[in-house]
Amino acid sequence: MSTIGYARVSSVGQTLEVQEQLLNEAGCERIFSEKRSGTSTNGREQLAQALDWVREGDVLVVTRLDRLARSVTDLRLILDRLAAKGVGFRALQQGSIDTTSSNGRLMLNILAAFAEFETDLRRERQADGIAKAKLAGVYKGRPRSIDKTRIEALRAEGLGATDIARRLRIGRASVYRALRTTTV
Repeated sequence: MSTIGYARVSSVGQTLEVQEQLLNEAGCERIFSEKRSGTSTNGREQLAQALDWVREGDVLVVTRLDRLARSVTDLRLILDRLAAKGVGFRALQQGSIDTTSSNGRLMLNILAAFAEFETDLRRERQADGIAKAKLAGVYKGRPRSIDKTRIEALRAEGLGATDIARRLRIGRASVYRALRTTTV
């Protein structure tokens, strides 16, 4: 039986050190760490590797439940995958989570619902802030990265989409999209 750790933070500016230290203190023999959003399992390569790595009798450990998943659906899918492999799960800061008991599974689902609720609230607050900033004329959105007039000028010089894309360091599909929306 092995104890495997998984640590995650959402942004590059955050550090994994505290989580990794706690996982080491918990006796984790191997720790998978990454800096990715927890709102989805997509693109979380270290999580995928940890789930592939664990074997029957192992225990996957995280410091907090929200480090593993921010949605009840994702959490259920991960835990079902662990259960199918005969792998246990433990969250260090939520000691009442024991996936082998009814009470533990209930507590797990309650905490997962709160984690998802917190994510939804954060998203709503962010959307409200952006809407207010737009009304105040402060928020202009992301600046355009593709200058359609420059693409048209290069096209008029006789360059093809591939050459335009190389020169502007953009994708060829972006060139086609820009040309489609303009009248050349």
